[in-house]
Amino acid sequence: MGSVLEEVALGFGGLAGDLREVYESGRTRDLEWRRSQLRGLVRLLEDKEEGIFDVLRADLGKHRAESFRDEAHAPLVAFPATALVVPEPLGVVLIFSCWNLPIGLALEPLSGALAAGNAVVVKPSELAPCTSAFLAANIPKYLDPKAVKVVEGGADVGDRLMEHRWDKVLFTGSSRVGRLIMTKAAKHLTPVALELGSKCPCIVDRLDSSRDSQVAVNRIIGAKWSTCSGQACIAIDYVLVEEEFAPILIELLKSTLKRFFTKPEYMARILNEKHFNRLSSLLADSRVSASVVHGGHCNPKTLSIEPTLLLNPPLDSDIMTEEIFGPLLPIITVKKIEDSITFLKSKPKPLAIYAFTRNEKLKRRIIEETSSGSVTFNDAIVQYGMDSIPFGGVGHSGFGQYHGKYSFEMFSHKKAVLKRSFLIEFLFRYPPWDESKVGMLRHVYRFDYVSLFLALIGLRR
Repeated sequence: MGSVLEEVALGFGGLAGDLREVYESGRTRDLEWRRSQLRGLVRLLEDKEEGIFDVLRADLGKHRAESFRDEAHAPLVAFPATALVVPEPLGVVLIFSCWNLPIGLALEPLSGALAAGNAVVVKPSELAPCTSAFLAANIPKYLDPKAVKVVEGGADVGDRLMEHRWDKVLFTGSSRVGRLIMTKAAKHLTPVALELGSKCPCIVDRLDSSRDSQVAVNRIIGAKWSTCSGQACIAIDYVLVEEEFAPILIELLKSTLKRFFTKPEYMARILNEKHFNRLSSLLADSRVSASVVHGGHCNPKTLSIEPTLLLNPPLDSDIMTEEIFGPLLPIITVKKIEDSITFLKSKPKPLAIYAFTRNEKLKRRIIEETSSGSVTFNDAIVQYGMDSIPFGGVGHSGFGQYHGKYSFEMFSHKKAVLKRSFLIEFLFRYPPWDESKVGMLRHVYRFDYVSLFLALIGLRR
């Protein structure tokens, strides 16, 4: 069998065929094989922790503390339920991971695919080349190299991979590329799960105590600037707050930002020049730049942008119609905090809605009247790390859910199994038909088993 590099040149026909052969052999279905692969993932994370810190620093400028928190933990593995539903592996699956959490977004779904018994191809993002090379070099050392492949390369490699039939494709990235993935998958009727971006709002209610307000601000900053500099699909995109409370919130944000980010290295840089220019152009709009109340400085040499607060930028400007994916935070004011619900209902469904409030009625209305991949109260982003609840979008923010047992379910087929004995046979199921049989069937469909029993022994109820 050729190397992955050789397959890149040949178009992956051999790679897909070899993986199909491994899967058909039954190798990946073996319970011990699945456990050994998961143990291998854990060893990889333990043995190569410093290497992970190094490549994330090289690719994204992430501090080791941020890297450890977000990426270098072993994903938890869930176990299947049995009963009348038998989970079975889908077959050969393809996972496209993205660049902003390049370790976690590769290994988390990989763990679920392996636990379910699939053969897997992982295609890391070429925009995090050091991490991509790290995964390609180390995954074969810890996992079964015949059943788990890492394919590196750019968009052309992704296109060629999608020319082949897969039993499931998981893509994490932009809506634009997600549409292309779906179009190519349709040729083979390949099921697709998409984890896409969106404008995740954060509702900030008036909080009575200064401590609550400070805790809320700490968590907002952590979910915006301390998560890959805002370059994350679940990062807070903008804030909704009452007009009267906005000045208090802004001053708290300013003072806390200064206290948190005392060194440039505490915040990740912008990925590359293309993304830097995109973010800079959002601020170049004179209507937007006039709304800046803090920050706004851009350094093209270091690809860094100062944490920036904007108060009521125009709602029709690019910064309020496109996903920001960076360290810019618009603050939009409303008359009453309840008006934020009306505002959200007019927008596409986001991946997450965050709300800081003690108002139980407001919480209930947010849950009942809005739609999003998830809702988190009084914190942000932490829902991503919880394996007991599913992670995924809805509508424009994607579809398909994983994490914990949901990762197993994403890469499994729930096969319904019915077992019957030969002991009892009801002849009213079969022709020739008469009204008595129709009556018995009626009892069955109405769950009227007493009348059915009486009819069977020749009595009427």
